[in-house]
Amino acid sequence: MEKWVAVSGGGGGGGGGGGGRWSRWEDMNPEVLALVFVGMPADVLARTVPFVCRSWREVMAGPYCWSEIDLDQWCRRIDRSDVINFVVRRLVRRSRGTLRRLSAYRLSNSGFVYVATSVRFLSVLQIPMSDVTDQIVEKHVESFSTLTVLDISYCLKITSKGMEALGKHCKALVQLTRNMPPPEFETTQDDGVAAKVDEEEAMAIANNMAGLEHVELAYGKFSHHGLAAILTNCTALKILDVRGCWNVKMEDNIEAMCAKIQSFRDPWEDDYEFSSSEDEGDNSSAEDVGLVDCDASD
Repeated sequence: MEKWVAVSGGGGGGGGGGGGRWSRWEDMNPEVLALVFVGMPADVLARTVPFVCRSWREVMAGPYCWSEIDLDQWCRRIDRSDVINFVVRRLVRRSRGTLRRLSAYRLSNSGFVYVATSVRFLSVLQIPMSDVTDQIVEKHVESFSTLTVLDISYCLKITSKGMEALGKHCKALVQLTRNMPPPEFETTQDDGVAAKVDEEEAMAIANNMAGLEHVELAYGKFSHHGLAAILTNCTALKILDVRGCWNVKMEDNIEAMCAKIQSFRDPWEDDYEFSSSEDEGDNSSAEDVGLVDCDASD
């Protein structure tokens, strides 16, 4: 059975839709047809759309729908690094170099390397809770020189070394999200506050990411000294979130510097919610995403 779609005629005449016409799905330009699908989550695109008709299947197998790949919610449900890496590689391959945004949880080194070697103009990279290491970041960071938005929250194997490499090569970066799990609470003889102080990540940001406008650093281990360095060097800052950074003392000079920022969340605000995919897993697999049989050429 042939499938038809109403297409606007575009030519004058009021009311009634007399200027419209009907066209077969098969006759529509793939790039135009892709515009119908781009707002759908990537896993839904891959799991359902290709099985409607041949023309939709062909669009899904091409690059038109894959310039932005958002697997955020699906990755939270899956919570399996091997499946996530398989799916990311498959969809990145389909983008054929057009990928501009990737959002995926629990990416491993192999998945990160595949992205780095397959794309050249990535603008947004959001990979929270991933197992990517400093060594892999340092080796492949040059491939991400066009990044403007980066989320490496809860990436425990990326340290100040990896962040320094990212800062040196990603000069277009304007937004950094580096929220971390709450640290072990330790008491001290002084004031009963805080975790061990570590200024290295804050200094890596201050010394290498001066163009940042939006920074989220919840539960960072830096103190007010590291925060002062960021505030001094990152003069374009408009949004700063340091909730849970209990080593920071909001002394007069720090407080005055923070007051100049449009949106500032201080260390003692208590409405930060730590989210983990560990409580949302299911038994889905790559087959459930519809990527194994969707296109034999992949």
